[in-house]
Amino acid sequence: MDEDLRERLRAAAAAHRPDRERMLARIERGMAEEPTARPARATRAPVPWLRVAGAGVAVCGVLAAGALAVASAGHEEPPEGRQVAADPAPRGPATAAPSPGQDGALPSAKGPLSSDGSVDPHSNRYWAQSNVMVEAAGPLSSLTVELRVALNGGVNTTGSWRSLPEGDFVVSEREEDGFLVYRWTLRSGRSVPAGTHTFAGQYNHAEGARDAGRDDYTARTDTAGEQVAVGGHFTGEH
Repeated sequence: MDEDLRERLRAAAAAHRPDRERMLARIERGMAEEPTARPARATRAPVPWLRVAGAGVAVCGVLAAGALAVASAGHEEPPEGRQVAADPAPRGPATAAPSPGQDGALPSAKGPLSSDGSVDPHSNRYWAQSNVMVEAAGPLSSLTVELRVALNGGVNTTGSWRSLPEGDFVVSEREEDGFLVYRWTLRSGRSVPAGTHTFAGQYNHAEGARDAGRDDYTARTDTAGEQVAVGGHFTGEH
């Protein structure tokens, strides 16, 4: 190869600017078309300068393809329909859960009193009993227990009872502000012994399950000159 031909090849390679869109279009057309048989042609030995020129063009094509691959790799986009996960936004400090009584609700246990409320398991599709369990850590000289049953689902009272002596309490049942209210108040001069005691309200309701989510109870006593109150809600259907 003479020096003049080499200079021309270098100049051609340096001036070559591949047409990316046309190359991609030709590749796509080539992949889409099915190969067809072509008639055989007479072959001739290539002219030496054409063989050299062809080698130079091939080198330029390889360089162009490499540049295209690098550019594509640097700007790869996700396939259609796939989302790329992003770093999650920084979170603020965790909010502390409200302490008992912070939202106006009474704690279930405080001082000498502990309490719990539940719908009796012997309730049925027409009738129910709501139980308030009050545990006294020691003898009490005063105690008032109140059970409120929301007047939903055709509620009407069928009575009440308590595990302590009947004569020790003043008992009342009435409808007030959308609730059926049962109240047991310890009589003056009587006392409640230490232990767990049951106060129950009974009522009919419409056939089927009844939502008890609005029902609640409270229990109050005076100790050391201070009133202590506990309470809670009923949950679910029965």
